[in-house]
Amino acid sequence: MRELYMKSGQGFLLVFSITSLTSLTELHELRDQIVRIKDDPLVPLVIVGNKSDLEEDRAVSRSRAFQVSQSWNAPYYETSARARRNVDEAFVDLCKQIIRKDMATRQVREMEKLDRGDRNRPGRGGRKRKKKFLDGGNSRCNIL
Repeated sequence: MRELYMKSGQGFLLVFSITSLTSLTELHELRDQIVRIKDDPLVPLVIVGNKSDLEEDRAVSRSRAFQVSQSWNAPYYETSARARRNVDEAFVDLCKQIIRKDMATRQVREMEKLDRGDRNRPGRGGRKRKKKFLDGGNSRCNIL
């Protein structure tokens, strides 16, 4: 079931507890699994260190978490679900990444269609036509 979610997911919030080094370590395996299943090292990701309201119990330093996020080329947020701090920002960042990736993928597909169409149609002279996306370039972000 987990692999099915990974295969169909467009982006991922990888959440660990700042009070548990083990939870950060477990993200490495999770991220590797996502990259393997998606067959894409550039899948939209956001790293989230939760429980920032428990600063006195911190086991994972900000610099360690930031180092992991940089090695994965992913943004890092510290959140507190209890205090509702930075939660929205992490989701918004992920949604923006998903939308950017979706738009880039659509543009590549449209260009490939135009290239194939221009080569196969006589009288076009290789001229490229602009096409509008069916949805006007708008995309959605669904959070489950």
